Amino acid sequence: MSAAAQSPPWLADQPVQGPPVPPEWFGYRPVREDRLTRLVNRVSARSPIWLAPLAILACTGGAVGYTLLTDPTTAQAGDPPSCLLKYLTGFVCPGCGGTRAAWLLLHGDLPAAARHHLVFVFAVPFLIYLYVAWAGRRLFRLRLPEFSISPAAMITFMVVWGVWSILRNLPWAPFTAFYV
Repeated sequence: MSAAAQSPPWLADQPVQGPPVPPEWFGYRPVREDRLTRLVNRVSARSPIWLAPLAILACTGGAVGYTLLTDPTTAQAGDPPSCLLKYLTGFVCPGCGGTRAAWLLLHGDLPAAARHHLVFVFAVPFLIYLYVAWAGRRLFRLRLPEFSISPAAMITFMVVWGVWSILRNLPWAPFTAFYV
């Protein structure tokens, strides 16, 4: 039986090579991949399974090493690491204090870390668990309990982070306690 006889009637006039193209009335036309997407997909398909968890671990290790070397808690304005937004405008962005909080967490000072960036300190255990569960499943077929974040939980987290970011920029008490 030929390939044209096995395909649906609306695909009978389509060429056999390549993926089938749906008819006009179907409403969806597949997007042709660009060169970069094809390259990334090819490299991803040929990469060993341990490469992605190792790359994330290496990037995280580099960030932790940089944070430990620079001591952001004693840095003055303009010293590395510096935030361009705070340097130019004086406003603290949603991530402001995250590097200092990470440095303080790495040194075991949880209250001071929470003082610099409470939302970051709250999120760190969840991020570590998500990485361990993902890497364990990918590398060792380890099945940790599923930890899925619902859209409502993600929206709530983002709203809390946004409101907290606005409150820490307000110049009057009691909000000045949030300014770092």
